Amino acid sequence: MNISFHSTVIFVQDIEISKKFYCGFLKQTITEDFGAVITLSSGLSLWQMPEGHRLKENYDPVSSNHSPMEVCFETQTMDEVVEFIHQEGIRLVHGLIEEPWGQRTIRFFDPDNHIVEIGEELPVFIQRMNDEGLSLAEIHQKTGVPMEKIKHLIQ
Repeated sequence: MNISFHSTVIFVQDIEISKKFYCGFLKQTITEDFGAVITLSSGLSLWQMPEGHRLKENYDPVSSNHSPMEVCFETQTMDEVVEFIHQEGIRLVHGLIEEPWGQRTIRFFDPDNHIVEIGEELPVFIQRMNDEGLSLAEIHQKTGVPMEKIKHLIQ
């Protein structure tokens, strides 16, 4: 038997609103568009389940307040992302925080109440901690990133 990972499917209520959110704001590119199902270059798929679909008989994935999953993205420009989120009035799970490992993140809801996280890319938050005066040993202790990788990332 040969099984391989295909994609993560996010069930959505309105495919057009979700396309705008994921392709416009999150800058994802559509690789396949079958109307109510689209695949993004990141590996995510968005699916507007049709009425009467067998899956809806026992499970309505978009009727709850939020999904117990999180879709994660990273950025080099966290401050710009946070400003955009506030300007657009996107509903937050929480504002900008620094995680215990040093990465700055923000979490919010997509149009169907799935949790979306945007965090700093690893090189960005390693460099930021170095710029803030943390020693390489302190960065290693806080992040768990191997010393050699930290040395490689510090510019």
